[in-house]
Amino acid sequence: MKLGIVGLPNVGKSTLFNSLAGGGAESANYPFCTIDPNVGIVPVPDKRLDVLGKMYDTQKITPAVIEFVDIAGLVKGASKGEGLGNKFLSHIREVDAIVHVVRCFEDTNVVHVDANVDPIRDIETINLELIFADMEVLERRIAKTQKQAVNDKSLAKELEILKKIYAVLEEGKCASTLEFTDPDEEAFVQSLTLLTYKKVLFAANVGEEDLADDGRSNPYVQKVRELAAEQGSGVFVVCAKIEEEIAELEEDEKLEFLKDLGCESGGLDRLITASYDLLGLISYLTAGVTEVRAWTITKGTKAPQAAGKIHSDFERGFIRAEVVTYDDLVRLGSIAAAKEAGVYRSEGKDYVVKDGDVILFRFNV
Repeated sequence: MKLGIVGLPNVGKSTLFNSLAGGGAESANYPFCTIDPNVGIVPVPDKRLDVLGKMYDTQKITPAVIEFVDIAGLVKGASKGEGLGNKFLSHIREVDAIVHVVRCFEDTNVVHVDANVDPIRDIETINLELIFADMEVLERRIAKTQKQAVNDKSLAKELEILKKIYAVLEEGKCASTLEFTDPDEEAFVQSLTLLTYKKVLFAANVGEEDLADDGRSNPYVQKVRELAAEQGSGVFVVCAKIEEEIAELEEDEKLEFLKDLGCESGGLDRLITASYDLLGLISYLTAGVTEVRAWTITKGTKAPQAAGKIHSDFERGFIRAEVVTYDDLVRLGSIAAAKEAGVYRSEGKDYVVKDGDVILFRFNV
């Protein structure tokens, strides 16, 4: 999973990136501190892997990973060359979802690019720049498709979809407000890599005092949540300053620190949970002496396609999936005991993989 972290200058974007990804992004109190995208790859915390690792006395534990891309602060007019101009666009187009960091705290020592704190205005500023950028892409695509459609009538449907999206963007709405129920249409729209068609997760950056109640008493956060509900986006509350402070602590110290603040989990855990929910992702597990590993798939994925995440040969030559739930395996203590208890199953190509399934794939090519 690849997440692009965006936001206006001085909203805490690079501070959050540094704490989550352990990156070396420069963080300072002036616009455009981050000029080139910083990339950080972090493991997805999953306690199940450690349990299975001990059970199998495995040689290697490989968690799922998330790649964070910290993208330069945007300003009004960025799509037309203001600030850093279009430099950020190619990086956002490559990500699976956008984490939009929104400032929801007051601090006279940290300047705001628009002089005062207003998260809804900030969100609209960036949304408009993404809309303008998508319109520019669609204008070129529509012109090209119109020419080709003169001699190729099969392109009429594509042209209709392109114009439909463009009309929505002209109204100042994101492409994600459109729904495409036809799988072929959906695949075509996805192939356009439109910025405004990507899933968005708002990171409401609050002060330390708002962490304990998850920002419920913060009016800025409430406004962000209302907007997110309208758009079908996700929201998680984080204090980038606190995350930066605890980034270097050992896990036990970190948990104790968060407990003192009234929090059950850190920003990375909350971000991952929110991201998985937003994108409809789950993890299945493979386990053995050589390696215990987590594999991230979309909810609803069938066994052959899940096997294909490991290797294309697994999908091509799929025979069956031998499955036991993580809970059953841990409760019974071994595969042999799971078989004896009748909870170790053989599943075919129509089996829909569940979160926490421990799977051995049988294949032949």
